[in-house]
Amino acid sequence: MQFEYNFTSRRSPVVGRRGMAATSQPLAVAAGLEILARGGNAADAAVSAAAALNVTEPTSTGIGGDAFALYYDAQTGQVTALNGSGRAPASLTIDLVKRAGLFSNIQYPITNPYHPYTITAPGACSAWCDLVERHGRLTIADVLAPAIRLAEEGFPVAPITAYFWARGVKRQLSHSLHGGELTVAGRAPRAGEIFHNPGLARTFRAVAEGGKAAFYQGQIAEAVAEVIAQAGGCLTVADLAAHEATWDDPISTTYRGYRIWECPPNGQGLAALLGLNILEGFDLAATDPLSAERLHLQIEALRLAFADTRWYVADPAFSPAPISYLLSKDYAAQRRALINPQRATLDQQRGSPLASSDTVYLSVVDGEGNACSFINSNYMGFGTGIVPKGWGFTLQNRGHNFSLDPHHPNALAPGKRPYHTIIPSVITKDRERGTEDGADQSSVSGLPSGELFACFGVMGGFMQPQGHLQVASALIDDHLDPQGALDRPRFCIQDGEAGGRVAFEQGIPKKVVQTLADMGHPSEVIAGYERSLFGRGQIILRDTQSGILWGGSDPRADGCAMSL
Repeated sequence: MQFEYNFTSRRSPVVGRRGMAATSQPLAVAAGLEILARGGNAADAAVSAAAALNVTEPTSTGIGGDAFALYYDAQTGQVTALNGSGRAPASLTIDLVKRAGLFSNIQYPITNPYHPYTITAPGACSAWCDLVERHGRLTIADVLAPAIRLAEEGFPVAPITAYFWARGVKRQLSHSLHGGELTVAGRAPRAGEIFHNPGLARTFRAVAEGGKAAFYQGQIAEAVAEVIAQAGGCLTVADLAAHEATWDDPISTTYRGYRIWECPPNGQGLAALLGLNILEGFDLAATDPLSAERLHLQIEALRLAFADTRWYVADPAFSPAPISYLLSKDYAAQRRALINPQRATLDQQRGSPLASSDTVYLSVVDGEGNACSFINSNYMGFGTGIVPKGWGFTLQNRGHNFSLDPHHPNALAPGKRPYHTIIPSVITKDRERGTEDGADQSSVSGLPSGELFACFGVMGGFMQPQGHLQVASALIDDHLDPQGALDRPRFCIQDGEAGGRVAFEQGIPKKVVQTLADMGHPSEVIAGYERSLFGRGQIILRDTQSGILWGGSDPRADGCAMSL
């Protein structure tokens, strides 16, 4: 396989062959590479980097949140999906939310996004342990060692992280129980200032010694349940003890000879696949990447995708989605016909099948070609901002994504997983026949995935499937190198609403933005630190002929890609 690399970035991609990691924090990259150098594989290094990110970027991620992963096994050519999302407390109901005065309209979630009722069981720890146990080579103690060292010895806070830490102190930590544990005398650490987190080191040491049982049972679980009860929530030690991650069949579709893989619902990766299926019927390569013509088609494809996913993405144990029909090429053709090439359509409706958050993303590929696409999140920055006393991590607010409409597939219910925004992705190329003939196999599970092409993701709430679509198009339609694909300015349909306002990143020509506004897209331009709205991605490509790895890291974050 040959790639075309045109220098379209302010920095070149990183190139290597013995293994590579790309994350939003250089110290987390170093942790992943340390594990690879010690004989670990992509699974071990991904968990090590995720734990290090918990230390160095608690503004986005943590062991008090959730995680998803896709793992590509180079020997078998198979992709496996790990769902590490937590479930609602057994006693939490829509009626309870109403009685608490947190209900305004069935079309909207819990009114206070930081209320303890938004806390679902933290799923990250079980995901870390299960991924290492099934696919890794080292012990969980080995894997957590770099993060423990960072937490105990301290680390210098990176500039963009310092900015969002200050915002998180104002928004959550200063108002939440024990939030001060993640501050310096009540304030955020400044850029370059050393921050220690002995509580988090204590948590990681407990997991290193006792595995996931040390988190979901015993002292940590008791501290989690106690602080939630003090805050007025209802998640209990029994809810924590009942939690388990699940291994699921990934979903996929073909796009111009490549196969794009995502985790299935309750994750929103379906939106990226729906959008790409629709776009496959247009010749995007014949258009300028930042032209009004191409951006309009991409926006409209995503509006249609969100119209479907905001209804169909839910916990499949309660409301299974008709994945095969939704990802069929026939359905894509029906939806594509709804796009007006000259005008925005803001009232797209979901299709009718014939049958029934702030986040960190990291990518690791080892020297053998195994790959781990991994994402971990608290949801809204520090989540609720609530900290189990003495343990150094915040609790997520992922339950804010539940619907309060009792007839909605994503309706809040006891023991249910919510609509999840965090999604990792993998792209493969069939070893023998290409995937151009895979139109009838868009959602078939258990397919041999073929040769690894890219291990990638773009973090950031409802931006994530939009980022996947834009990055995949840059790699496949325009043959960009990974750094160039990540540097390209993006758009974001805000809040993932089919008729939502579109934010355009500074760098998209003003004339193009005006043309799109004239076509009916409610528009605004975003610059500066607020560019985080457009997500922060990581990409590692692998040349199957030479084994050479090409890495890129998003300039909207503090991170980098590095190779052994």
